[in-house]
Amino acid sequence: MGSGTGAAVELTVGDREVRITNPDRVYFPESGITKLDLVQYYLSVGDGIVNALRDRPCMLHRFPKGLAGDKVHQKRLPAGAPEWVPTVRVFFPRYNRHADELCVRELADVVWAVQMSTVEFHPWNSRRADTECPDEWRIDLDPMPDCPWSRVQRVAGVVQEVLDEIGAVGWPKTSGGSGLHVYVRIAPEHGFQQVRRAALAFAKEVERRAPDDVTTTWWRRDRDPELLFIDYNQNARDHTIAAAYSVRGVPAATVSTPVTWDEVPDIHPRDFTVATVPGRYRELGDLHAGIDDAVFDLAQLIDWADRDEVDLDEDADTSP
Repeated sequence: MGSGTGAAVELTVGDREVRITNPDRVYFPESGITKLDLVQYYLSVGDGIVNALRDRPCMLHRFPKGLAGDKVHQKRLPAGAPEWVPTVRVFFPRYNRHADELCVRELADVVWAVQMSTVEFHPWNSRRADTECPDEWRIDLDPMPDCPWSRVQRVAGVVQEVLDEIGAVGWPKTSGGSGLHVYVRIAPEHGFQQVRRAALAFAKEVERRAPDDVTTTWWRRDRDPELLFIDYNQNARDHTIAAAYSVRGVPAATVSTPVTWDEVPDIHPRDFTVATVPGRYRELGDLHAGIDDAVFDLAQLIDWADRDEVDLDEDADTSP
C-alpha cells in the first residue's frame, strides 16, 4: 500500500467508467488502507452494499484527508457528480430546507461516492417511492459505556425470541462499533412517528423480559451505564445508521456486517474488518439478500403501543 497519492486509476464498474484520483492516499493510518483499497473492498461486497442502499436517501460520512483529517457529514450530493449519479430530494422541516441526497441504484454510484472520499454510508429507512413512509424497522442494541459485549449477545437472544413470537423475521448485523443492529422489513404504510411508537413498544417488551440488562430510558444521563439501551429513535425521520457492509471510520476499519442468529453468541464486532469481510462474503454471499421477501405487518406492534399507552418523548427528535 503506497504512501503517496499516485496516478489516477480508471475502473469499469458495470456500464460505467469511474476515475479514482489519489488512489494511494492512506485513509486508515493504523493499517495503511488506501482509497483504492477501500474501493476494492466495496467492489468485493458489491451486491450486498447495493442491496442495503438501493433507492434510499443516503447521508455520506466523508474523510477527504483520511481518518487523520476531519470527518464531513454530507447530506447533499457532493459537487461534481456525473449526470448518471442518482439523487432524491428530501425535506428537512427543522431547517425548512431541501437537499438532493445520493440515492444508489448501482455499484458505480457507490464507487463514485468512495472516489469523493466517502468511507461510511448511512441510508434512511425509507425509499425514493415514498420517503415519508419507512419500509425498514431498525432495532438498535446500543450498549452504554460500561455494558459488556456479552450483555449485547444475551439481549439479542431475547430480541430474536420476541420477533419469533410475533412472526417477524429479524436480520442481524454488527454495528461496526460496540453494538448490534436488527432490521425488519415492513410495508411502507406508516409514518415515522407510528414506526417509532411501534419500535418503542417492542423495546419495552424486551425490557420487561430482561430488566437487568435493558433500558429504554431516553435521556442518557438517566441511564445505568452498565445496561444496554434499545435505541428506538433510530426510526425517527432523517436518523440514519451505517448500512450493512458499510466500513466504519475508525482506526480498525471495522465493517457493519450481516451475521446469522446462530453466530451471535460466538462473534465480536472486531472480527469484521475491511481485511476479513471480503473472504467471508465470497464464502457466504449477502446474508441479507432475502430481506425484501419477509415483510412484517407492523399493526400488531402499533396495537401494543396503543394498549400500553406508549408515548414518545417530545424531545426525542434530538440526540439524548
